[in-house]
Amino acid sequence: MVEIKSDEITGLIKEQIKQYDYALSMKEEGVVVEAGDGIARVFGLENAMSMEILEFPGGVNGLAMNLEEDNIGAILFGDVDQVEEGNKVKRTGKILETKVGPELSGRVVGPLGTPRDGKGKIDTDRTRNIEIKAPGVVKRRPVEIPLQTGYKSIDALTPIGRGQRELIIGDRRTGKSAIAIDTILNQEDTDVHCFYVAIGQKTSTIAKVVDLLRKNGAMEYTTVVTANAEDPTPMQYIAPYAGTAMAEYFMYNGGDSFIVYDDLSKHAVAYREISLLLRRPPGREAYPGDIFYTHSRLLERSAKLNDEMGGGSLTAFPMVETKAGDISAYIPTNVISITDGQIYLESDLFNQGFRPAINVGDSVSRVGGAAQNDAMQEIAGELRLEMAQYRDLEAFAEFASELDEESQAQLARGERVMEMLKQDQYQPMPVEKQAVSLYAAVNGYIDDLPVDRVNEYEKGLHDHLETYYEEILVDLKEEAELTEDIEEELKRAINDFDSTFKGEGDGSGSGS
Repeated sequence: MVEIKSDEITGLIKEQIKQYDYALSMKEEGVVVEAGDGIARVFGLENAMSMEILEFPGGVNGLAMNLEEDNIGAILFGDVDQVEEGNKVKRTGKILETKVGPELSGRVVGPLGTPRDGKGKIDTDRTRNIEIKAPGVVKRRPVEIPLQTGYKSIDALTPIGRGQRELIIGDRRTGKSAIAIDTILNQEDTDVHCFYVAIGQKTSTIAKVVDLLRKNGAMEYTTVVTANAEDPTPMQYIAPYAGTAMAEYFMYNGGDSFIVYDDLSKHAVAYREISLLLRRPPGREAYPGDIFYTHSRLLERSAKLNDEMGGGSLTAFPMVETKAGDISAYIPTNVISITDGQIYLESDLFNQGFRPAINVGDSVSRVGGAAQNDAMQEIAGELRLEMAQYRDLEAFAEFASELDEESQAQLARGERVMEMLKQDQYQPMPVEKQAVSLYAAVNGYIDDLPVDRVNEYEKGLHDHLETYYEEILVDLKEEAELTEDIEEELKRAINDFDSTFKGEGDGSGSGS
């Protein structure tokens, strides 16, 4: 007969009671009361936060957007058809975030950092909130370091600095994306990490951009963030914020980032659609009242941080599409007032074959010469004067039957300077070569050339300098200053080339 010892049994029971985990796990749960068009209304989640991720059945996530008195309006990501009335909804307590880090370079990803290029998983545990507060004034420093685009007309007349927000605005098919892509290509030998955010674009269009970047070796330092036209509207809405979060990773770690939003017109339309579905009161052109804040809180995140913050920068090229050149429409005027200047592309110039089709009169950079090296600043001052005089005379010449010789000479030089500003697509030019071309243009070396030979002259001049006067290009690049010695050498080099190109022994051109 087995003897039962009560004290042993009691001890075992006490030990098990001690080890028993009685911690309670409480999760707030709500119910879907309405669903459709990528929107769900949820009842019962009283403590939900704005921009909090909500869990719906079938692995569908939602984002709390409208926090109303008796329900929550949420936008849905994923297979929205799975969400029905009566479904249970759980809070996660997490704010929407995306993957970040150097592992994203060279990849095509969705707004949440999911791969879209068929190259497998992105191996990173780093994340950042999609929306954060922009750095304040005290955390910033003035924009002074240039970010070269490779375009003569931009780097000379509307220079871009690291930390700047420069709007690219113009009608459809005027070359807005080409400028942004060329700027990415021009960062090849720099330390700038590039991000291209495609909002509501066709898949075929994005594929062309990726292919172009890859062929030119730019995908190594570029991340393409896509929310295609067939993606749910909420994905198109969060895409630019997600791209900015990815770019901010480098900025807040002391690096330099460059981001393109292509384009904010489609982003505004996506936000308008969401707002109307959430029954927010419509305003002008049916956009919600906070459409300005929607873009301002995005673009204000671009900055040049001070040394205490690591000295990093984020430069932004937002794009806005106009209708029939109307820059006074609602979204264009909003974004113009937020940004640090605009590059205005004109359909008429584009149709005339002037590429890039930049209207140098209406384009402006509020950073100005602060973001130029000394050599380019000196040459650009003369160039602006030449262009201003040319525009005045061009308008006058349309109505005047005869012009005096001086005006005719000024008009002829203006035509040749405009021709010199032309540039082939996807061929960005180093700043030292830009300086040489523009120096020759504003100092009269091409005044006696036929207009159709200006581009031939420019190419020949660059080849001549690379072959016989390479030290001039090296000095302009390294010293970034047009010293007396460099200028004398440059004049000698141009006169030397003139005698060959023009077939004259006296080095025609004023060279003054």
